[in-house]
Amino acid sequence: MPGLTSAAPRRGAGFIRAVHAVSTVCGWIAAAFTVIALFVTCHMIFVRAVLGQSTIWQTEAVIYLMIAATTIGLPYVQKLRGHVNVDLIPLMLPPRARMVLAYVTLLATLAVIMLLAWHSLHIWTEAFDRNWKSSTVWAPPLWVPYLALPIGFGLYVLQLLADLVGLATGHEAPFGARDIEAPLGAGEA
Repeated sequence: MPGLTSAAPRRGAGFIRAVHAVSTVCGWIAAAFTVIALFVTCHMIFVRAVLGQSTIWQTEAVIYLMIAATTIGLPYVQKLRGHVNVDLIPLMLPPRARMVLAYVTLLATLAVIMLLAWHSLHIWTEAFDRNWKSSTVWAPPLWVPYLALPIGFGLYVLQLLADLVGLATGHEAPFGARDIEAPLGAGEA
């Protein structure tokens, strides 16, 4: 068995489980948006190629759906550790340095994503208050697709906070390297 288990619940476990559940729902929503975008694309191709008619709303709807899928899916991908990363350096570091790097990385990511969440909320508020509409023939109100941005980035911040709590309470190892105790190559002659 890797690691010791305790009968007493660890601090932060409920928060982490709740955020992971929300992130999983986000993953399902993002997948649904992607599937809907696929069907809308097929509809657009059918209307143009088979019926010979022009399309009005499909291209724009697919763009908005894919942006929503991307931003709403951020927390789920973070939960799975699916974002692109380079783990060679962290795995070569001693445990203490790896922990410091994990905190620095999480805090820097939190700062950037919080900034994106704030600015996307500002853009959404402006679009809602000023009743912005797309400049296309379809002309949907832009606050609807823009809403995915602050929601997605906000939930991503929540997942990053859960990761930070997991790191601080020992629920998660930095960079998933719980069993690595020495840098690669240490002990080799």
